Amino acid sequence: MILYIIPTPIGNFEDITLRALRILNEVEIVFCEDTRNTRNLLKHFKIDKKCFAYHINNEHKKVENYIQWIQNGQMSALVSDAGTPGISDPGFLFIRECLASGIEIECLPGATALIPALVSSGFPCDKFYFHGFLPHKKGKETTLKMLSERKETVVFYESPHRLVKTLTMMQNIFKPETKICVSREISKIFEEHFRGTISETLSHFSAKEVKGEIVVTIRN
Repeated sequence: MILYIIPTPIGNFEDITLRALRILNEVEIVFCEDTRNTRNLLKHFKIDKKCFAYHINNEHKKVENYIQWIQNGQMSALVSDAGTPGISDPGFLFIRECLASGIEIECLPGATALIPALVSSGFPCDKFYFHGFLPHKKGKETTLKMLSERKETVVFYESPHRLVKTLTMMQNIFKPETKICVSREISKIFEEHFRGTISETLSHFSAKEVKGEIVVTIRN
């Protein structure tokens, strides 16, 4: 009994691996964050599979049934809308419960926004701290203060709608000389990596509408 964890492209469909395509062709069931997005991906590669929703709003209700299907012999894979399941995407609960039920987990290497953003920043990569998404409201200032004190390179995800507000808050917490790189639309046509101080970065993104998923990399 195996649940395959399959990273999916974060932008360009060509980023999917040959191994991921082979397994998606072999499995009988695909558990996915949004069935519409996953069906579009499968359709692009001419793969026809049964897709079942697994996301933050239904995971506690569905996980027991889905585990039962795998135990009954259904070859299954878990994907997210983009990137690697479990990395700021649904997957942790499913994986934990599968392991507790004696189901083997096989996670394929593949797409994630974290590593391209980190490497493209030009900051040291030998040690880094990944925080995922910041709290939306309560605890956000406390979290940013904690991140401002870390010695290694820091990486976190942010929503485009909250980026300017977050940068404004960071300007009052981090040192003026702190270097930052904001990456967006990674692996897409309008990919951008803006590097500068927090003040310079705030000016840049305040002057336009911010679109796309955001990765912020910091060197204190």
